[in-house]
Amino acid sequence: MKQRWKLALAVASILAATAGCMAANRGGGASGDAARRTYVKPGEHDAYYAFLSGGHHGNVYVYGMPSCRHITTIPVFTPEPAVGYGYDEESKAMLGGRTWGDAHHPGLSETDGNYDGRWLFINDMVSARIARIDLGDFKTKQIYGPIPNLSAAHACPFPTPNTEYVFAASRFSVPVPNRPARVQDYGKDFRGIIAGIKVDPKDGTMSMGFEILMPPFDWDLADAGKGPSHGWAFFTCYNSEMAYDSLEIKASQNEMDFFAAVDWRAAQKAVDEGKATTINGAPVLDPAKVPGIVYLVPVPKSPHGVDVNPTGEYVCCSGKLQAEVSVYSFAKMMKAIEKKEFDGERMGVPVLEFDDCLEAKVPVGLGPLHTQFDDKGNAYTSLFLDSQIAKWKVGPPWDVTDKIDVYYSIGHLMASEGDTRNPTGEYVVALDKLSKDRYLSVGPTHPEAAQLIDLRGPKMELLYDFPTYLEPHYAQMIRAEKLKPFTIYPLEKNSHPDAIKRAEDARIERKGNRVDVYMLAVRTHFTPDIVVANEGDDVYFHVTNLEQDDDIAHGFGILWSNCNMQVEPGETKTMHWKAEKPGIVPFYCSNFCSALHQEMQGLIEVRPRGSSIASVQRPDPAKTAQIAAELGRK
Repeated sequence: MKQRWKLALAVASILAATAGCMAANRGGGASGDAARRTYVKPGEHDAYYAFLSGGHHGNVYVYGMPSCRHITTIPVFTPEPAVGYGYDEESKAMLGGRTWGDAHHPGLSETDGNYDGRWLFINDMVSARIARIDLGDFKTKQIYGPIPNLSAAHACPFPTPNTEYVFAASRFSVPVPNRPARVQDYGKDFRGIIAGIKVDPKDGTMSMGFEILMPPFDWDLADAGKGPSHGWAFFTCYNSEMAYDSLEIKASQNEMDFFAAVDWRAAQKAVDEGKATTINGAPVLDPAKVPGIVYLVPVPKSPHGVDVNPTGEYVCCSGKLQAEVSVYSFAKMMKAIEKKEFDGERMGVPVLEFDDCLEAKVPVGLGPLHTQFDDKGNAYTSLFLDSQIAKWKVGPPWDVTDKIDVYYSIGHLMASEGDTRNPTGEYVVALDKLSKDRYLSVGPTHPEAAQLIDLRGPKMELLYDFPTYLEPHYAQMIRAEKLKPFTIYPLEKNSHPDAIKRAEDARIERKGNRVDVYMLAVRTHFTPDIVVANEGDDVYFHVTNLEQDDDIAHGFGILWSNCNMQVEPGETKTMHWKAEKPGIVPFYCSNFCSALHQEMQGLIEVRPRGSSIASVQRPDPAKTAQIAAELGRK
């Protein structure tokens, strides 16, 4: 019996050791000190905002770093019922009838090559659109596009160092202008487009700058030059074979693909001088007719990321099927252009010699995708196939100095202020494409995985795992102190044409079958709270929230409908509702606001079609006077 117990204990010890080993392998070796370095005390705030793209969710996720807490989601290309984005008339018009987008690459506005905290741009690849989010209130203010002639804006938006432009380039080529064509004539009739979209320096409004006709390669990612390379933008491509089917085989045959170097100031100058052809309303430049605006530089094996280092001296390209990062010298590239010693051309675009531009090859490992930087002259490259991050020195001897495992199959990286001229070198976040066993199982749809890694020591150290909803592609991290969000809309600055600011102005107006309800919302009632309409009427509720206190938003939801919206303090929004049939329809405040939140409700009396209703209805004068008196005391 004693021997059996010894045997059982031995087996148990082995199993425990094995389990511990497996746990350690899954954990990635984070030390006990990691918790202290990610802990943010209750009531305190994180040091950084992180903006993660929502992929085919179409929105932007906001996290705090280093706690990795999800703070909010900003609706952008997809309706969001909790706040009524895409349901109220204003945001519905901005979405233009589209109900999904594929958001890939958030790009913070910059001044002198550093994030300035004004705006966040993000692309919708599928409909070739770019959105601008105002970081004063974290709301989407403009959706520009679909950009004419451009199919699938993947290399987008990647702002320039003073946010003069954001860019877009076509992942899928089509005929330009799009017209009936034989797919077999792809190499002859199809074209790619690189577009420069101007940004108004005062308010961020986007408008068309220029388009450049490109060979029908698959244009993938981009980055804007900075410092000595300011004025240029760089775009990688794959499928220089111009295959149109079985791309997994046919688009990987060439040893070299390309990155395109675009002189965006020369391109805009050419448009201003009238050298463009207008196609679908956009000024399109043909490099065969307008030389000096774009060049091709060879890159080995289907590159993905193209990243300019903080000084702007080097352009780092990652060939997915290569085991190296190819580093190009911008100065060498300029000399090669000056000499005009080209290695032929592709559809009017001159091709520079690979060896004339190359500075170094860094043997990082398998599947390099994307590179970020720190403040000590180091670069960090994600390795999809190796599931690692490689740290390497920018400059001779171009050595790899550290590697860390990530879980699993990393795509992009997000370093703290990592796309600027002055990265902070504190953190990098691995945006992993697969999570597998990292979290409690929720069935076959796994969450995405992200991992916070500390860069402050001599070795990279994994601090924290956090799941994200589908599907971050790219992200940027900015110091929190750079953002100064406001939390209420001053009522005196509310210029909405249908706003009301006094109880005496609350009313219902009827013109034919259109009914406009000018309604105020304040704790804890709507005025008017009784609305009379006829069957078949189109009713527009213009709701103004008179609150001027933090965090007192009111909701407005109508029973048995798709109508719901959130109205922030001092804001006015409009909701359309169709009176489908006679009867009584309640409405209520759908966003908790106070102890009497439940009482904040009202009724719509829908009369039979053709009933006689006054052209103007006002609330009971005594009630209006009471509300006016209450508001006057606030």
